[in-house]
Amino acid sequence: MRIVLVGPPGAGKGTQATRLAETLHIPHISTGDLFRANISRQTELGKLAKSYMDAGNLVPDEVTIAMAKDRMEQPDAEGGFLLDGFPRNVSQAEALDELLETEDMNLDAVLDLEAPEDEVVKRIAGRRVCRNNSAHVFHVTYTPSKKAGVCDVCGGELYQRDDDSEETVRKRLEVYHTQTEPIIDYYKAQGLVVTISAMGPVDEVTGRALEALKRDK
Repeated sequence: MRIVLVGPPGAGKGTQATRLAETLHIPHISTGDLFRANISRQTELGKLAKSYMDAGNLVPDEVTIAMAKDRMEQPDAEGGFLLDGFPRNVSQAEALDELLETEDMNLDAVLDLEAPEDEVVKRIAGRRVCRNNSAHVFHVTYTPSKKAGVCDVCGGELYQRDDDSEETVRKRLEVYHTQTEPIIDYYKAQGLVVTISAMGPVDEVTGRALEALKRDK
């Protein structure tokens, strides 16, 4: 299957993308991983992306699209892929359509994870990360540490990252509503959108997504 995963920050896209890709035996292709891999390998696209990032500018659509094209042409993506974080706007969605058309391919579904805005703010703003190890993550409501402000694993200080503050999260949501959400209508016009609730336990959301994708086939 060839799937695009969309949803607001805090809807659990990263978690669900990993689980769905593993279950469906297709690669999970995320924009963040594409940038990191190209920059790490010092590819021409990676160097170009880094030049924009170092200057504090957004990486142009054409660079992101070229990275995605290169990744989708890898042998492990022949049987399908799950795109996470791309396309991020309608112009990228149009470019993806053109790219797939030239390769005689098409998308099977666009999975839209829905979550109320107040919930995603609560999810992100409540996150606390260990200063000693960023892999140790807690949540003040859902997975609190035994002692407030102290990591259960190593005893390090727990803190709120700057980009997890409520103000920043709401700004990120504004960007999502303005730039990314329009691709849902774009794909609805093609009959590709499958919408599910991102609320509830992770396993339930995964099951819901797999069932919805199955029905959509």
